Amino acid sequence: MSEHAVPRPASTAPASPADATLWLPVLLRAVVALAFGAATVFWGAPSAAGMAALAGTGFVLLAAAQFFLLRRLALPGTSAPALALAVPAAHLAVAGVVIAVAGSEPLFGWYGAVSLALLGLGELYAGLVRKGRSVLARDWTISGVVLLGTAAVLPFVIGGGAHALLGVSGGGALVTGALWLLAALTIRHDAGAAAKAVN
Repeated sequence: MSEHAVPRPASTAPASPADATLWLPVLLRAVVALAFGAATVFWGAPSAAGMAALAGTGFVLLAAAQFFLLRRLALPGTSAPALALAVPAAHLAVAGVVIAVAGSEPLFGWYGAVSLALLGLGELYAGLVRKGRSVLARDWTISGVVLLGTAAVLPFVIGGGAHALLGVSGGGALVTGALWLLAALTIRHDAGAAAKAVN
């Protein structure tokens, strides 16, 4: 495989061997988002309870993937970027449980929007602060913007019911999932190329 076989539209700098362990949590984040998005596409007539269970599970798994990534990043726990990523992820996990238990379309529309907006703001902040210092900086920035856009639209489709709510949230998940999948492949490829160059 040539050095430029994998495109690099999202990372701010080539991955180094030190970044090699990041590809797995980034891939997990992508798989969670893509699986949730695909489920919303193929579920034609979800009930309110089914919507809540799917969305709640997706939120909890997304939060778990975020914490897995944070562990691999090994940022100082009290640093602003670490808190900007960790606090919204913790809130997202709580929101996932509440939404799954409540089974309410308005609750998902509003509380889900707040949760996604907080996560988007955290990622946008981390991306801007870590620009030029992290291989994930641009990915965080783009993902943050997509999450904020999804959150902004979600309350306005509550009247459309479970199908509309899942359609909006799932659409955002598919976009971020594709982004993080490409990021994982790029990090994996670049780290391998760097390791070969050292050897």
